[in-house]
Amino acid sequence: MTTLTVTTRGQVTFRKDVLQHLGIRPGDKIELDLLPDGRGVIKAARPAGEISSFVGLLAGRTQKVATIEEITKATTQGWAGKK
Repeated sequence: MTTLTVTTRGQVTFRKDVLQHLGIRPGDKIELDLLPDGRGVIKAARPAGEISSFVGLLAGRTQKVATIEEITKATTQGWAGKK
């Protein structure tokens, strides 16, 4: 277990080995989830993808054009964990 000290200003400095374990580099953000029993869960904040980076990702990879029904069926099966 790692013990950290809180300064009079309410700040905590994480040691290098802790940051490396969490995969956090200088400039990265940290997420802290506060639990009702006084505990917290800390992890590296991972930026969410943007739709603009997804649109056109598969363009030109196939000649088949799927109908909306085929797309709906494929997404339903994907969410259900089926191939």
